[in-house]
Amino acid sequence: MKIRTRFAPSPTGRMHVGNLRTALYSYLIAKHEGGDFILRIEDTDQEREVEGAVDIINRTLEKTGLIYDEGPDKDKGVGPYVQSERQKNGLYMEYAKKLIDRGEAYYCFCTKERLESLKTKTGEDGKEIMVYDKHCLSLSKEETEKNLAEGKPFVIRQNNPSEGTTSFNDEIYGEITVDNSELDDMILIKSDGFPTYNFANVVDDHLMGITHVVRGNEYLSSSPKYNRLYAAFGWEPPVYVHCPLITDENHKKLSKRSGHSSFEDLLEQGFITEAIVNFVALLGWSPEGDNEMFSLKELVEAFDYHRMNKSPSVFDFTKLKWMNGEYLKAMDEERFYDMAKPYLDKYLKDGLDKKKIAAMVKTRIEIFPDIEEMVDFFNELPEYDTEMYCHKKMKTTKESSLAVLKELLPVIEAHDDFSNEALYSMLQGFAAEHEYKNGYVLWPLHTAVSGKQMTPAGATEIMEIIGKEESLKRIAKGIELLSV
Repeated sequence: MKIRTRFAPSPTGRMHVGNLRTALYSYLIAKHEGGDFILRIEDTDQEREVEGAVDIINRTLEKTGLIYDEGPDKDKGVGPYVQSERQKNGLYMEYAKKLIDRGEAYYCFCTKERLESLKTKTGEDGKEIMVYDKHCLSLSKEETEKNLAEGKPFVIRQNNPSEGTTSFNDEIYGEITVDNSELDDMILIKSDGFPTYNFANVVDDHLMGITHVVRGNEYLSSSPKYNRLYAAFGWEPPVYVHCPLITDENHKKLSKRSGHSSFEDLLEQGFITEAIVNFVALLGWSPEGDNEMFSLKELVEAFDYHRMNKSPSVFDFTKLKWMNGEYLKAMDEERFYDMAKPYLDKYLKDGLDKKKIAAMVKTRIEIFPDIEEMVDFFNELPEYDTEMYCHKKMKTTKESSLAVLKELLPVIEAHDDFSNEALYSMLQGFAAEHEYKNGYVLWPLHTAVSGKQMTPAGATEIMEIIGKEESLKRIAKGIELLSV
């Protein structure tokens, strides 16, 4: 049997990390076995739909390399792949009526006022849920037809048993059994004629031949209702793969307020796609061995959904930054420069050799915005404390640094070749001539031309970038500060 998985997002805004993980795992399960990955847009909740959200979905899948085999623009015979288009064809109403004919569903004409008067229970999220009392199930066929003829508003409800139990198997969580008293008669067709998410899912998954359904574990409690629908139709249910919850570092559900809950948030914060995909793959799945760095192709080869975890996965922002830094270090120089250039243009003044500066910072940053504090001193010398001239290892003090800079200034003034190599060679000669160790000369010079303790480059590399005039100006400033 060929594996067929689907990613079925609702177009309600940016793609949450949890949704991206669902898409990724669905893709990996299919591709690991040479199967098909399908995109279906679930837009039956028209009130929540956000303009441009479908474009975000398409753009995210394209950027991450999760190329679907079938979708809205790739119909392989089971389309349309957009639920609102399927709804226009009367598809969901047709299947709801089949359930009514089988006694597995019924019309409900209860008013809003009557529903509000019914008992409630507290759901898993702490919210009050109305418990429907099957009132309209007892309506005769004649009463139902009369109500329909009069145009009374209605919904169609699933007819679930209120006694006994329902069991289903999840590949990660094992067999789960619930009391049927917990299964409300959920709405299948809403009063506006649109199907509910739950009903459309089941119908579409069956008609599209979906073999494996991947989704978050918040849907575990709904799965018995899905399975009862499959049984009511006489259909084979799919293999269920429920993913663990993703939490923040405080073990709370990852929310939009965290600032890094969506794929686009992370891109805007300077992360690269490959690192995000690699990191998201590890939010609930453990590879064999110690390696955690995977390309998408390597993930396809390595991914075994049986190695997914039950326990919640912590979105470790520090680890993501580390991983991103490893990807940047390994990146091709030209590609790194192309990606870093917008940040270099933003943080550096014109006239500086940005390509050389990019090479300097490449192995020292974790995300692109880190560039700012790495390069700000190139623009202008920051204010700094002269205590920085004191370095135990280099055996420098303020007094020794002042003496070295005074000796160096005329030598550098007379030196015209400001390439890194020529400057370094000149300084080595100067140190040897005065019987100084290299660090004894280079540390004061580095401090004077950068005004910082840590920089992505040595003194001569910095001098090459800022040029002779600026270098001399900064050395003179150092002498001035040390002379006070």
